[in-house]
Amino acid sequence: MLVLDSGGVSYLAKRNQDAAATIRVFVREGLWPPIVPSAVLVESITGRQRNDANVNRLLKTCDIAEELPEGLARRSGELRYRARRGSVVDAVLVATAEPAGTVLTGDEEDLDALASHADRVMIQRV
Repeated sequence: MLVLDSGGVSYLAKRNQDAAATIRVFVREGLWPPIVPSAVLVESITGRQRNDANVNRLLKTCDIAEELPEGLARRSGELRYRARRGSVVDAVLVATAEPAGTVLTGDEEDLDALASHADRVMIQRV
C-alpha cells in the first residue's frame, strides 16, 4: 500500500518525466492507486484553480480516504504519543500505512519518528 502526504502529492502532480516515471513504477509494483487521507488536501489545495489544476488531476487517480474511523484515530494518537512528535496529519498517514505500507513524502523527519513505532511502515522521500 502506498500513502501520499502533501509532499508526495506535490511531487507526483508535477507534469514532468521524473513524476511520470515514478508513477509507472508504482503502477508496475501494484501500488497504484495510492491512498490520500482527506486531511492531506488541507496541505495540498490552495483554492486557486490555476494552482490546483495539476494536483486535482493527480487526485482523480487516487483513493481519497474521506473518513477517519475511530480505530485509526486512536492508533494515530498512540503513534503520536509514543513518537513525541509529528502533526496529526503525519500520525494519520503512518497509521493509514499500517501494516507494511509506504508513505511517500517530501519531509521524512517526523514521519520516520512515527514509523519507528508502527507496524512495518516505510517512509520514502521524493
